[in-house]
Amino acid sequence: MAFIKTVFLSSMVAAVAAGAGFAYWAQQPITEGDEAAIEFTIVPGSGAHAAGQQIAEAGVPIEPLLFNLLARVTAKSGKLKAGSYELKPGTTPMRLITQLARGEFVQESLTIIEGWTFKQMRLAMAAHKGLKHDTAELSDLALMAKITPAYQRPEGLFFPDTYLFAKGASDLQIFRQAHTMLIQRLNEAWEKRDPALPYKNPYEALTMASIVEKETGQKSERSMIAGVFVNRLKIGMLLQTDPTVIYGMGDRYEGKIRKRDLETDTPYNTYTRGGLPPTPIALPGVQSLTAALAPARTDALYFVARGDGTSQFSANLPDHNRAVNQYQR
Repeated sequence: MAFIKTVFLSSMVAAVAAGAGFAYWAQQPITEGDEAAIEFTIVPGSGAHAAGQQIAEAGVPIEPLLFNLLARVTAKSGKLKAGSYELKPGTTPMRLITQLARGEFVQESLTIIEGWTFKQMRLAMAAHKGLKHDTAELSDLALMAKITPAYQRPEGLFFPDTYLFAKGASDLQIFRQAHTMLIQRLNEAWEKRDPALPYKNPYEALTMASIVEKETGQKSERSMIAGVFVNRLKIGMLLQTDPTVIYGMGDRYEGKIRKRDLETDTPYNTYTRGGLPPTPIALPGVQSLTAALAPARTDALYFVARGDGTSQFSANLPDHNRAVNQYQR
């Protein structure tokens, strides 16, 4: 009897010691502070044991059996989320389990620049190594069909911003997010518009915003630029804006616009055709959207670059010609 009691007590002591050792292990850093972060991926459908193996195979110094046990003890075995992760120095096994249960994926970012064309946006998306390129083989028309039934041509319909996403996310996710954001911002500006503005619908306002975006890099002048073009629309005057001509030239544009380019008719040549072009010509930012729908109240019909990044505005042609002679010739 004494022998059995001794064995029992020894087993209890061993179990307590093992439990204490396990608890201690769960709270100790897996890697030290001076070591590099380690990226790993949990594939969809992985249980705790398979996840532990994938983590270890990626170079994380952790025992899969202990990882599996910890996941079960903490009741998180069935909550681990598939995706790409990063083990930072100082992370403990307990913190790692929490990271996977919460889906704290590796964060990637992509910045879409104001004034980019949709073609430039697609090239940036295609070059991003953190994205899954599900749309790579799709034409612009096919891509738009997956995003919205409302539009077929993509130009201008994506909001320039910095987008965060989990590594390995589909590029379609970013396209949809950027489109949703653009429509939201456009509708917000449209609701606050002056009803006297010469736009038939929000899409025309978006087209104007894209012209404003390309006409000036000066944020303070965007409302004045919009005011000039709105004034021209109201009186039936040609917009005569070079960025639309350049857009219509496409790949023929080589960095310089010539007189013959201004005289060559395209759907985007606002020197040969009245009104707005058929689509936006770039991705406008929120300030250009605001300017297009809340333009400055001005009598100006002309503007010319001063050469310092700002513009000289004029209400009549003689004043404009004098400004051209002063700043351009």
